[in-house]
Amino acid sequence: MVPRCQVEVLYFAKSAEITGVRSETISVPQEIRASQLWKEIETRHPGLADVRNQIIFAVRQEYVELGDQQLLLQPGDEIAIIPPISGG
Repeated sequence: MVPRCQVEVLYFAKSAEITGVRSETISVPQEIRASQLWKEIETRHPGLADVRNQIIFAVRQEYVELGDQQLLLQPGDEIAIIPPISGG
């Protein structure tokens, strides 16, 4: 069995509006694919499915594609959900 750890998920802009929170701590498997991690978050907040293809996903302040790459998470890691930033 893969050990689990507590990570902090940070929501910004539209993702914070959808979830109704700016951050939360969740328990996830320590070894997890980026796409599986997104599914864990989306299960908690189904409204995020609407912005899945628009967000930037960051783990420990490094951008990560929502694909099959394996992540090795540590307790307390930060996961950021950042919608596109528009400006002029």
